[in-house]
Amino acid sequence: MNRIEIIDKIGAQYQIGNTESGEFSYSSALKSIGKNIKDFQKGDTGTNHQYLDIRFENERLCILIETKNKFSKWNKEKIQKQLQDYVRFEKAYSDKRIVAILAETEGDDICVWYGQSVIIDDEHIVLEETKLKTFEEYEEICFGKVNDKIKVIDSIKTLNEKLHSDGVNEKLRSQFVGTCLLALKNGLVYENIKDTINPKTGKPLKAETVVLNNIKDILEGLLTKSGSINKASKLAILNNKVLDDQDVQSLTYKELTDILKFIDTNIVPYINDKNTAGQDLLNLFFTTFNKYVGKSDKNQAFTPDHICSFMSKVVGVNKHSRVLDPCCGSGAFLVRAMTDAMDDCESEDEREKVKQEQIFGIEYEAGAFGLSSTNMLIHGDGNSNVVQDSLFNKGKWIENNDINVVLMNPPYNATKKFCNSNYTKNWDSKKKEDPSKGFHFVEWVARHVSPLTKMAVLLPMQAAIGNSRDVKEFKKKMLDNYTLEAVFSLPVEVFYPGAAAVAVCMVFDLSQKHIKANKETFFGYYRDDKFTKRKGLGRVEMTDEKGNSLWAKTEELWLDLFKNKKQVAGLSVMRKVSWKDEWLAEAYMETDYSSLESDDFEKTIRDYYSYIIKDGGENA
Repeated sequence: MNRIEIIDKIGAQYQIGNTESGEFSYSSALKSIGKNIKDFQKGDTGTNHQYLDIRFENERLCILIETKNKFSKWNKEKIQKQLQDYVRFEKAYSDKRIVAILAETEGDDICVWYGQSVIIDDEHIVLEETKLKTFEEYEEICFGKVNDKIKVIDSIKTLNEKLHSDGVNEKLRSQFVGTCLLALKNGLVYENIKDTINPKTGKPLKAETVVLNNIKDILEGLLTKSGSINKASKLAILNNKVLDDQDVQSLTYKELTDILKFIDTNIVPYINDKNTAGQDLLNLFFTTFNKYVGKSDKNQAFTPDHICSFMSKVVGVNKHSRVLDPCCGSGAFLVRAMTDAMDDCESEDEREKVKQEQIFGIEYEAGAFGLSSTNMLIHGDGNSNVVQDSLFNKGKWIENNDINVVLMNPPYNATKKFCNSNYTKNWDSKKKEDPSKGFHFVEWVARHVSPLTKMAVLLPMQAAIGNSRDVKEFKKKMLDNYTLEAVFSLPVEVFYPGAAAVAVCMVFDLSQKHIKANKETFFGYYRDDKFTKRKGLGRVEMTDEKGNSLWAKTEELWLDLFKNKKQVAGLSVMRKVSWKDEWLAEAYMETDYSSLESDDFEKTIRDYYSYIIKDGGENA
């Protein structure tokens, strides 16, 4: 196919060139955002490439095409390295997903790469891709169909009802389903199993026990293969707390196989963890299921995956990041950070290094620790350096691991035993819960990581307003030592149907004091993420009339406003603040009156009353 045919096939409306010939100069593109192409050239091809033949893009996807007359006339390794150069430049230029293609102009042969990392070599080529597709088709491959997300979410309610009817306790369900999903992804055989004899004891083994033993063997094999730290404790939790639990042990063979069959049929087909779209669906299932089965616990603040993704992008997680979540819960932040870091890799060695050496988590509660271990294993990482302990016991461990990114959602109402003893020793007898609303967790972690660290943390709105003495104390401590880079006001019911807290995301740069930085803080009024409440399932993603995700465009807008420090009425504002001020966009932002309607007024009143009720009437 010639150049014009290639452009017409993929879609001329998406083609972007920045030279007279229509090529795309990465030297010019990188220069436009203050970067030098020389910082990203490896020089291992003998040529410093910078001009890509054809480039297509929209707000979330970029397609790179390098053309050659006939592949047979070129050194395969050299042209693959050339394309790898362009992929590296694109990653430095934008944070879009990438499809990379080598295409013949005197023939019809193509070579296509996409998915995690986009490693250009024979091993990672997508063999089934033999003909060019349209831009929309590649977009669907990379991001999945919103309809698929809806199908996965719809399966959650049915699966939860099935587990309920089979007598599996609500607190056990997330871990049990995660364990089953992990086993199914790794070849579990569960159909047509017969009662047998235990070869070690000579005693009868029921079919359901055989299946559960097979799951245990798979788990142990995965942990052993990965060299997982705390292997024994992880196995003990997964076995004793899950597979050996009476609710699971009492399942009949038919009940157990029905559960496994449902997961195998309704969830596994949509989840391909070899590409990023599959990872996204997997994250969506895991976090949504956790929120759904735990909705009766109003202290559960499971962070939605799209918010994890946004926060990971805000702090710029990449292949060099060493990421810590010191209150990791189900592992949602760790999984997202690992996914984003591996997307930035160029080789399997780099990917393995990310998984083995650069993702760190701490979790106090045994059930959540087991859940995070399973979650990481499902995503292909069994040695995620997740440890079970109080974060306040792990100061040296944190310091020794040279952390440079922190993503965290600490407990907002922690009781005394979960807090730092140096803080609680000064509490009076009336204090039963953390009066800093989680801020003392954040400040403690900031003192134990590298001064080059970026922190993105979720805290309740009370921590941003700062009316109480304890909150003010920790706001002052943070700004006396670090810079408040940004605060985002997030959707009012971001944790629905779990915790009722109204959350904000704070971003801190730990490299210098706030007053020394002498710069304005970015405040984003990011209340509308284009998700809507759906009965029984929480908040789900909205689409346009063509079925395209509205969140994708919203995230792109949010990141653009933040990264370029743009002030837009009704969305964002820049303001110099101190610890004495409110850290909320609402306090400083101009209202875009031209877009106001009566529905907006009614919604604001409803949100206000909702906030008062959730806050226990303290501010009424």
